[in-house]
Amino acid sequence: MRQPVRGAALAAGLLVLPLAGAMPARAAPGELKAAPCSMPLDNEPQDIVEAIEASGQDDHIFAFVLAPSTDYCTPTWDGKADQEVATDTAVKAKADAVRAAGGTLSAPFGGYNGIEPPAACPDATALADADQQLIDTYQLTPIDLDIEGDDLGDAPGETNRFDAIKLLRERDPDLHVTLTLPLTGVGLTEAGTAEIQRAADVGAEIDLFQLVDFDYGGPGEDMANSATSVAEAFHAQLRELHPELDDATACARTGLILMNEHTDQPSELFTQDTFRALLDHAQQKQIGRLSSWSLNRDRACTQPGGWVDGGCSSVEQQPYDFAKIIAEYQ
Repeated sequence: MRQPVRGAALAAGLLVLPLAGAMPARAAPGELKAAPCSMPLDNEPQDIVEAIEASGQDDHIFAFVLAPSTDYCTPTWDGKADQEVATDTAVKAKADAVRAAGGTLSAPFGGYNGIEPPAACPDATALADADQQLIDTYQLTPIDLDIEGDDLGDAPGETNRFDAIKLLRERDPDLHVTLTLPLTGVGLTEAGTAEIQRAADVGAEIDLFQLVDFDYGGPGEDMANSATSVAEAFHAQLRELHPELDDATACARTGLILMNEHTDQPSELFTQDTFRALLDHAQQKQIGRLSSWSLNRDRACTQPGGWVDGGCSSVEQQPYDFAKIIAEYQ
């Protein structure tokens, strides 16, 4: 996911590849059943305690963890050298507040913008150590890999990334790993299916495939049906990639990220009613996770702005309207 919002969808195209082996059986498909994403240091973040109390949503995903340069294998927030995870206190306080409220926290490596850690770390061991620093600092049990833009199709980076996941799983077999991928109007691109293929080839276990279910140019007047259709297209792809999965299991291994209100695509608009319709879809299909981008935007703007603002929704709403709907999926 991009900061403050997202970039345009990738060009459409599908390539279904047979995987090297069957997907390993795993336990529960997601430790975060429902969790909005937010930027804890950017886009005028709300007080996390207030957000939890007002929305009833206690699980959260804080974004994004990046490298500040290609020769600096150190995790930082938003890729800023002065926001190293190792010396952080601000995000740590928010993470502690989430846990104090009984919630679970995850954090994604990557996103649409910035330098992903695989591009900065010389090998899988160094990358795993950088990842471990984030895990230990915030006591994470789930982690997210958000792979978009130029990082899709980067074979050396993908191999590095998934080799590091194998090392992390050796250290903690209970670590829960989510792979987030962008969609087009017809499902994953060739690069997206290749990313899943690479994980299988390397032998890295992925617990949940999380889909960026927006920014593909869907029709605003019917975004609920459009987002559902795109998700169903992915389910068909996943089942063809992994024929050992039945429909229910494929749904359980799938997560959806929705974008509250206007997206970067002028045709797309997710209203509260859209979220409720997609909540119904998630409940019917029992998908692994329902998420949104972002909590920062889950409030009305106080002054005129652009079509899409990273810190407010640009439409009429009450604070945390969308987080409250996401919370119903817990």
